[in-house]
Amino acid sequence: MTCAVCTPSLRQLLAVIVITVVLGPSVPQEAAAQTTLGTGVSGDDARGFGALLGDSLKLLMIEHGSRIAFQEKTRKELGGPFWSDYLHSVRVPPQWEDGDAWAVNYIGHPIHGAAAGYLWLDHERSAPQDFAPSKSYWASRGRASIWSAVYSIQFEIGPLSEASIGNVGMDPRTTGWVDHVVTPTGAFGWMVAEDALDRYVVQKFEARTQNKTARAAMRLLCNPGRGLSNAASGRSPWYRVGRPLDWR
Repeated sequence: MTCAVCTPSLRQLLAVIVITVVLGPSVPQEAAAQTTLGTGVSGDDARGFGALLGDSLKLLMIEHGSRIAFQEKTRKELGGPFWSDYLHSVRVPPQWEDGDAWAVNYIGHPIHGAAAGYLWLDHERSAPQDFAPSKSYWASRGRASIWSAVYSIQFEIGPLSEASIGNVGMDPRTTGWVDHVVTPTGAFGWMVAEDALDRYVVQKFEARTQNKTARAAMRLLCNPGRGLSNAASGRSPWYRVGRPLDWR
């Protein structure tokens, strides 16, 4: 007789991998990043597509790790046959809403889309860092939003997704077009808003105080998407290119 508890499912093994990656040690990149011009990611190889995929995978692990840790409904779905449940969970959404709270769909998803977009900007050579009403700025944020859309599709229905890990979508009421549309479009607006806040609020605030704790807190408050992106890249959440906070 096979013990269902003693024999882990593929979904449970994926959950263990996710948690291990999230809790595992990471190597700080700030020292190398501070010496590099442009995006702040050190070395030409670090700006390559492979590095972008690597950091995006880390972001994915953070998000799925949070779901497994804090959502009982996700943990309850870790057992059972992986492939058949996954295939039954991937579907064309039958409606706009997916049953999540308004704040999750219209604030949380744009933030996580912006985090993916900022990862793109970290690895795009010469991408503008500060808000500026210029053609190059808008084009860079547009490209970052396209990457957010790709990341969002994987997050929703990819091999390492809500559908594969948590069986989201098996019940048709739990899937909707809202996530596929709001995440990339909201990411564009959220990145622009964060960039503007950083330039016109955060930087002015930092010009008036040398308190490093207050400056870090203001960066986190005004730039949650950038903070999440930094964490996925192995940097402090409050990291900024060319604006180090020396805690020594």
